[in-house]
Amino acid sequence: MPGLVDVHTHFMPQNVLDKVWSYFDGVGPLTGVEWPITYREEEDRRLALLRGFGTVAFTAMLYPHKPGMAEWLNAWGADFAARTPDCLHTATFFPEPGVHRYVRRALDAGARVFKAHLQVGGFDPTDSRLDAVWGTLSDNGTPTVVHCGSGPAPGPFTGPGPMARLLARHPRLRVIIAHMGMPEYADFLDLAQRYEGVLLDTTMAFTDFSERLAPFPEGELKRLVDLGDRILLGSDFPNIPYPYAHQIRALERLGLGDDWLRGVLYENGAALFQLTPGAHRSP
Repeated sequence: MPGLVDVHTHFMPQNVLDKVWSYFDGVGPLTGVEWPITYREEEDRRLALLRGFGTVAFTAMLYPHKPGMAEWLNAWGADFAARTPDCLHTATFFPEPGVHRYVRRALDAGARVFKAHLQVGGFDPTDSRLDAVWGTLSDNGTPTVVHCGSGPAPGPFTGPGPMARLLARHPRLRVIIAHMGMPEYADFLDLAQRYEGVLLDTTMAFTDFSERLAPFPEGELKRLVDLGDRILLGSDFPNIPYPYAHQIRALERLGLGDDWLRGVLYENGAALFQLTPGAHRSP
């Protein structure tokens, strides 16, 4: 393989990332499990590490938790992508006045993937203020990584129900279900089989850490093969409580074959984002 395509990595303004890390430092009361950040490093060091793992394309998953934040994050994301050629230009949104305007502006600026975090944002994806946003993203095929599963703690709009209602409205929407929809794996696999535009990323799924909290049902492994070209590598780097390589080993030990693994680690993401070998490698 030319390398790894990781569709779920986090780069964001340092003051925002510090707050994210602070959340994970205190996540024990939510899950009963400590969550040490393995790669709590300066940005340049994190980039060097990620590239050193063989990652040739990655994202900067940004997400707001309140109104008035998304447009500022998008400006930062555009600047980060401009100075980081191997990063897929990432943007985000929130249900608020003007959301379609700034999403359209992000697309015009070259955004290739969006992030929506229903748990942190605490919003319903079918909020009427997002109708035009979803319609535009559906029309141009730009994927959105959506944290919609109920892990590590449920929210008012997590679980398969809200996403099922969204997809009923926008059946051609291209969405990437973060964390394989953990812990509602089977329900989100159902959505992927029902809608061709639904993909799933592997972020933290199948790892020892997540298997203790929300084990993937062994009976669903065949569906991973059936949906093989719609499973994408995601890692949650740098916010993971184990080494990056453990995610790769966790996928390998599923025993689903070299072709399946090669697709997940590189080919599926390269096809989705129309990458060519070497085109996104940093100088």
